[in-house]
Amino acid sequence: MNIKQYLDSTYLKTPSQAGLTEAENTIIAKEFIQEAIDEHFKLIMIRPDMVSLAKTMITGANSAVQIGTVIDFPEGKAGLEAKLAEATQAIQDGADDLDFVCNYEAFKVGNVDLVKEEILKCTQLGLANNKVVKWIIEVAALTDKQIMQLSALIKNLVITHFKEENYPSVFVKSSTGFYKTENNLPNGATVPSIIIMLENANPLPVKAAGGVRTYEEAVEMIRLGVKRIGTSGAKAIANGQKAEGGY
Repeated sequence: MNIKQYLDSTYLKTPSQAGLTEAENTIIAKEFIQEAIDEHFKLIMIRPDMVSLAKTMITGANSAVQIGTVIDFPEGKAGLEAKLAEATQAIQDGADDLDFVCNYEAFKVGNVDLVKEEILKCTQLGLANNKVVKWIIEVAALTDKQIMQLSALIKNLVITHFKEENYPSVFVKSSTGFYKTENNLPNGATVPSIIIMLENANPLPVKAAGGVRTYEEAVEMIRLGVKRIGTSGAKAIANGQKAEGGY
């Protein structure tokens, strides 16, 4: 198994979240991008304002590493027009993957039509531009029943509105890695949540993000059936070590 081809190496902290200046944070982002190039990871996942930088570095290195970014991150509440505008800019800047945060709070209070419209319109934009689209559902904010329902909703929309050849390009993704849980509960992918997603998103692929910190945990997720793993410790995992910290 070439585990590196499952790993989306991830750095999504803002300067304030990292406790750094903008210049210092850019240096960290550059280090992550360079590491992804050197280690031949599947993809580097960075914030939208770093996409152009990644494109320049990856093109200059003649590397096959793909570029992913997050849209309406991390809360997913900005609305359809904001999501489309941010995604359009990311496409222009050179992103390959667009990881949208689903408006899971709207879903939880029953505003399903809003959620459906966002998923449909944003997925249309991504696929029309030959991009991979991922929908982050934030499993830590949902009950098991809601994980099941939201995964199935995304699947049914894609099956209804897009061709079968597009299914591999629309993922259901577990987490942002930034959700604040109470009592130190997991805020990312867990085996139970991923199993629910796999059962209800199929035939769409699933990405496990947040909480995967060891090679063994990554292998377990892959054996369950996930196609991508998002981690800020990709090199450590690939080398059989334990990754430290979060996104």
